[in-house]
Amino acid sequence: MLSTFATLSVNSAKHQRKTMSELSLNVWNTFLANSPHAHLLQTGEWGELKSAFGWKPARIIVGEVGAQILFRRLLLGFTLAYMPKGPVFSNQSAVISDQFWEEVDAVCRAHRAIFLKIEPDELECDDSRGRIAKSGDFALRASPHNIQPPRTIVVNLRDSEEEILARMKQKTRYNIRLAEKKGVTVRAWNDIAGFHAMLLATGERDVFGVHSLVYYCRAYDLFHKAGMCELLVAEHEGRPLAALMVFARGKRAWYVYGASTDEERNRMPTYRLQWEAMRWAKARGAEEYDLWGVPDEDEETLEGQFESRRDGLWGVYRFKRGFGGEIRRAVSALDKVYNPLLYRAYLWRVSRGAGEQS
Repeated sequence: MLSTFATLSVNSAKHQRKTMSELSLNVWNTFLANSPHAHLLQTGEWGELKSAFGWKPARIIVGEVGAQILFRRLLLGFTLAYMPKGPVFSNQSAVISDQFWEEVDAVCRAHRAIFLKIEPDELECDDSRGRIAKSGDFALRASPHNIQPPRTIVVNLRDSEEEILARMKQKTRYNIRLAEKKGVTVRAWNDIAGFHAMLLATGERDVFGVHSLVYYCRAYDLFHKAGMCELLVAEHEGRPLAALMVFARGKRAWYVYGASTDEERNRMPTYRLQWEAMRWAKARGAEEYDLWGVPDEDEETLEGQFESRRDGLWGVYRFKRGFGGEIRRAVSALDKVYNPLLYRAYLWRVSRGAGEQS
């Protein structure tokens, strides 16, 4: 069946570009159905979301290996190419062929990419990294810049709820139960405007960027319709105190967007909210829950400094560590350069703290 998706050989860059656009959301997601471990950022819905906000997705499949590449238009018709958490393997033992990289090259050149950034969905300790970092003559180089936070905490959902709770820090477990005792309830919510207002307040308080209301509406519409997303709100006597958008696909779930008010914080609504998000994900077959982003430091440093640091992702580490997950680090990003001169200009821009975001 997969061979029907591998008919992308073409005679020109122009034809290649056209062929890429013909891989629809449905075709790509049919391929992904054979890969329950594929990352959220490789879903067709994510590509569709980004297409409304300055990125253009192109999807390629060669045999058992595929990738969704996002292109961001720059000045003079050039683009920045980004493969987030890819490639995807419908067979985890599959090997990346030279033909796959040829297809990647062709579509990147057709879109006039200055360079392609790949953030593999692999861990530093994962030996399979060799199939990307050492892929023939594709000339990948270590990148000085990651777009996604490389380090995260992942909670194991395979065991019973009692066992999951038992692995948590005592204080976190206490706060989950305290929230319930103090009347905090959690339910599905569809008030995206209310969620966005809460995000704006949280972003101002904790100093992080927030997308537009239209962005969150689009994300909710795409993923909720596909059964991969829920917006949950923690309330007390009908008053929203905290909310989050949780995503789940196959065996994985992700906490991506969250916010809270300054009201009734003594009732610990965020703890009950996270626990209910994990229960929601577990009920849908997820075996792990990714808390998405902690400071990029080793565990000894994290544990030694989390009580005194509040800058960057340090502000959320203390909260996330309590849920008893495993600290993991993805392999660093890799770049394939097509225009060395403009790539050097990009590196200079990144060095001044102005990197691209996705």
